[in-house]
Amino acid sequence: MENDQAPETEEKGWFHLEVHPWVFFTSGGLIIFFVVMTLVFQANVDDFFSTLQSAIGKYTGWFFVWTMNIILVYVISLLLGRFSGIRLGGVEAEPEFTTLGWFSMLFSAGMGIGLLFYGVAEPMFHFVASPLVEPGTAEAARVGMDLTFLHWGLHPWAIYSIVGLSLAFFSFNKGLPLSIRSVFYPLFGEKIYGPIGNVIDIMATVATLFGVATSLGLGVQQVNAGLNHLFGIPQTTFVQVLLIAGITAIATWSVVRGISSGIKLLSEINVYLAGGLMLFVLFLGPTLFIMKALMENIGFYLQNLPQLSTWNETYEATDWQQAWTIFYWGWWISWSPFVGMFIARVSYGRTVGEFIKGVLLVPTFITFVWITVFGNSAINIEMFGAGDIAKAVQENVPVSLFKLLEHYPLQSITSMLAIVVVITFFVTSSDSGSLVIDIITAGGNPDPPKMQRIFWAVMEGVVAAALLIGGGLVALQTAAIATGLPFSIILLGMCVALHKGLGEYKEGQGFELSTEDVRIPKLRTRPSTKLPTYGRKRFW
Repeated sequence: MENDQAPETEEKGWFHLEVHPWVFFTSGGLIIFFVVMTLVFQANVDDFFSTLQSAIGKYTGWFFVWTMNIILVYVISLLLGRFSGIRLGGVEAEPEFTTLGWFSMLFSAGMGIGLLFYGVAEPMFHFVASPLVEPGTAEAARVGMDLTFLHWGLHPWAIYSIVGLSLAFFSFNKGLPLSIRSVFYPLFGEKIYGPIGNVIDIMATVATLFGVATSLGLGVQQVNAGLNHLFGIPQTTFVQVLLIAGITAIATWSVVRGISSGIKLLSEINVYLAGGLMLFVLFLGPTLFIMKALMENIGFYLQNLPQLSTWNETYEATDWQQAWTIFYWGWWISWSPFVGMFIARVSYGRTVGEFIKGVLLVPTFITFVWITVFGNSAINIEMFGAGDIAKAVQENVPVSLFKLLEHYPLQSITSMLAIVVVITFFVTSSDSGSLVIDIITAGGNPDPPKMQRIFWAVMEGVVAAALLIGGGLVALQTAAIATGLPFSIILLGMCVALHKGLGEYKEGQGFELSTEDVRIPKLRTRPSTKLPTYGRKRFW
């Protein structure tokens, strides 16, 4: 083991590792410990996850609600404020990817699997079991879409925006390593090199892995449901674990190939396949109903956003929010280090204003279109047609999309296409997540060795499998909110640090940094150029 002082051009073998020892081994040890304990105490894990989820929702739900709203308001203020013209990377920086490639990666990394899983299921749930109005009515349909928009709209993308913007600014403009701890330099100074910075990066690593594992677990349940729907393959944990193994292998191949040749290619394929499926449902379904609903849904969402986003069930004395809103807020927060860092990594050359428009507004609108097409198509069938989707969704959530496609021509072909789309979103979530975790645990190295990428890609699959074995959907939801809770505190601190950093920024100047821990790059270099790293050690 020795300090990494090798020339930049040195060839690196497959078994070459470069890690931050404290972050890599502590994070890996905690995650492996969780997997072992879940499998050893499998008989008791289900009750444990249920109890933990209930406790977090009951006692800290209000804090999640505050966190999400504070961050959304701050991101909007950045878009409209005096910092919107700052360019990530300096005045001479140019974007590394085309606008289409950029949007494709933003959307695929941000929400792919979740939209496929919940795009039909959630509006139907709220329609037939509304927490606010009489179920099954026209008002329940409107409120159901509004609640779905709340969970998938501006709030989650604001979380991704603040993390991505913070990382991009402090890395590309200030010359700090691409790691979560870098954002806190204005608050802690040189202390980010020590235990404080290590704790921040460890929390980010664990939150990211469990957030991604939650999505992988949901995705593989939906793949299994589709295969059962088409070919009669049983929906069992054993089959789902086999699917995780197979799809994780594809994700590993993608992450080894890197961003341009692997992740970017699959992300663009995702967008085309998902877009084709959405257009099929739009034009062969109740097109006029959907087009009218889109405008009404957005208007209703904007009109009721202040009320719904601050609702805490104070006077209802119910626990509906625990299973829905609090789960989503925890899920998005646990995803934010992964999605935010990935967005930062591919957003070099964008201005702050362009970044926020691209990350907050455009994906939100695309998400609204997707949910309206699939959700309102299902509601139309339930209200005016055969009316058999809601019951199927309540009995088996992952089958919801395939039950909708039964009402369209070529259902075998479209269902197979849906399975392929889920798999490709599965792969892009896994490979993007493993790359981001690897960057954090490698001290901010944007191009970490391949063996480390493989390790984290496999670990994501192992954790997803352990969660499915240990408690299914409840375990997945609990993992998301349990890891999101501590990281929400970091997000609030991130807002303060970013605001201070933007206020002190002068073009072409970085921070006064210690060269003992960090190698200073030249500013205005492309992100493919080697950025500085924290305390990285070489193994082998």
